[in-house]
Amino acid sequence: MDQLEITYTEYKELRPEDYCMVDLRDEVSVSYGRIPGARHIPRENLADRMAELPDGKKIILYCTRGVFSAECARMLREEGVEAYSLAGGYNGWLMAEMEAEGQKKEDRSKAEEIEKSIRKKFHKQLFSKFAKAINQYELLQENDKIAVCISGGKDSMLMAKLFQELKRHDKFPFELVFLVMDPGYSRANRMVIENNARLLDIPITIFESDIFDAVYDIEKSPCYLCARMRRGYLYSRAKELGCNKIALGHHYDDVIETILMGMLYGGQVQTMMPKLHSTNFEGMELIRPMYLIREEDIRHWRDYNGLHFLQCACQFTDTCTTCRADGSSASKRMEVKRLIAALKETNPFVEGNIFKSVENVNLSTVIAYKKDGVRHHFLESYDESPLLP
Repeated sequence: MDQLEITYTEYKELRPEDYCMVDLRDEVSVSYGRIPGARHIPRENLADRMAELPDGKKIILYCTRGVFSAECARMLREEGVEAYSLAGGYNGWLMAEMEAEGQKKEDRSKAEEIEKSIRKKFHKQLFSKFAKAINQYELLQENDKIAVCISGGKDSMLMAKLFQELKRHDKFPFELVFLVMDPGYSRANRMVIENNARLLDIPITIFESDIFDAVYDIEKSPCYLCARMRRGYLYSRAKELGCNKIALGHHYDDVIETILMGMLYGGQVQTMMPKLHSTNFEGMELIRPMYLIREEDIRHWRDYNGLHFLQCACQFTDTCTTCRADGSSASKRMEVKRLIAALKETNPFVEGNIFKSVENVNLSTVIAYKKDGVRHHFLESYDESPLLP
């Protein structure tokens, strides 16, 4: 093979002992899933870690969509390494795997296995914590109609399955709509979402928008604007469908990371709330029923069932700087993940303490705070405070 790019079909024809697969993506992307057997060497470290590449084997590189892997393969070729870029990257591999499996909507065997794993193996880690959050934070009431918002990632897909399991218990009446917004997905990304929905037996409702086109030329914080617009579109469509709540798949680790990110990068103490009233859509509420579920358990469920999901379905992934590891919000979250992991080595209770810290705020020891948009300072009532002995 003299070409720089190797197709999925050509790669599958190789014997495992003849090649080494290298994942060039950042840690955040890899944490969402990788090609089985791939070795992780971040793109920015490849030149310094060439000695780790085995001699006498073809080196197959991949990124998210095959943009940067082609550049790296060319660089390795110049160094005398037989390197190739996997056509379509991780997303292309994922789509090809799904096509090869020939998943059929009427075949429920895989879905039944996945549902069984939620009821049996992962009941304590997933469903029990899901139900606990719903009860503890009063997220669900009789006759609610909930738009379960599915982005295509592991968290939202699991949330949909947990809602289906809760519905199966039939404790009280409520309705579900599994809502997917297509803001301009590539054909591959949309196919992955649709195939996973069929595999998991989730009856999704898809609607289109042009959000990706709207933020294409935005230079400052395009991902923030995109997220805001997507939230608004979801609220609007959910309300049109008669829903009074939208459910998002944020989990426990998102909560504690958000607390620290707010302190370290935003200079404020705040948390990700388990539920919020919408300020722009009267009568609508946002709920987060995965609030108490650990990300490690979600990954374990995903890998146990051999599932593959998208990290980011943005059509600009690989070329959008805010989706990469250099100075992006994703890298800040990874910094916080590493910080928490380091602290946990000497204090096994650190994660729980971070989570509880925003439940145990003592206003008498806080310099200033905001309530309903109004800032209050401790000096306002300092002279009225009782004297200490």
